[in-house]
Amino acid sequence: MPTDTKRVRGPEVSQSPSLYFCRPAAAVPLHGPRADGRQRDQVDVRPVFVRCGLVSQAKGSAYIEAGNTKLMCCVYGPRETERKDETDMKCGRLTTDMRFAPFSCPERGSWIQGSQDKDLSLMLHESLHPAVCLHKYPRSQIEVNVMVLENSGSVLAHAITCASLALADAGIEMYDLVLGCSIRQDGDSYMADPSYIEENNCSSVSSGNQGGLTVAFLPSLNQISGLQSDGEMTEETLTGGVRTCIEGCYKLYPVIQQALSSAVHKAAPPPSES
Repeated sequence: MPTDTKRVRGPEVSQSPSLYFCRPAAAVPLHGPRADGRQRDQVDVRPVFVRCGLVSQAKGSAYIEAGNTKLMCCVYGPRETERKDETDMKCGRLTTDMRFAPFSCPERGSWIQGSQDKDLSLMLHESLHPAVCLHKYPRSQIEVNVMVLENSGSVLAHAITCASLALADAGIEMYDLVLGCSIRQDGDSYMADPSYIEENNCSSVSSGNQGGLTVAFLPSLNQISGLQSDGEMTEETLTGGVRTCIEGCYKLYPVIQQALSSAVHKAAPPPSES
């Protein structure tokens, strides 16, 4: 009997798609340790893996991994700006673009930049702009592109750190590195470097202190270059949250310094034999 050559035959053994369906995540515990074993009300950030210079086509690049959160940043330029005005004649222009890969979130997205991507790109620009010496690059443009490969919480904070590391890897003159840290306020307690589930969890306890806070910090200059918050929090809670984020940035600082130092030693030419 002739076979239908145009029909795509499936495998002989197959499984139901429901077998691979992700189960809904369990609710975040209100007391005690968090789901990943970290403690509440402590500056307990996730272990960070950082690497520089992975993309050869870019002037500078960096990759950061914190838990299951994975981001890649590429820096291009300085190159001649397309649109010139009086401001560009005196100093350069910094452009930022932050996007989520379609497979980065539990709900698959699209390649088209949405409103969330545009808001995060603007926050990223506001955090990086004070740290870059743009007056050293007149009539030039520096492009920063961040791609979120997997979103497991605290995306903006780690994007700031990754972009700052990529700028340093590209040799862009900066006043200082920019590090990011975020917390999630849940009533009277907080969670440093929250995961995706903790960020989107709504506590059943009715309290005025519910929200998130992200701080961009320049550790050597001891200055804050960016701050973003959402939700409802009191003034005392916000002040304490800023101090907590600054402490988290200081914890990340040695790791970032070591990664940048390793990249410099790797890119340096071997000593000449006299």
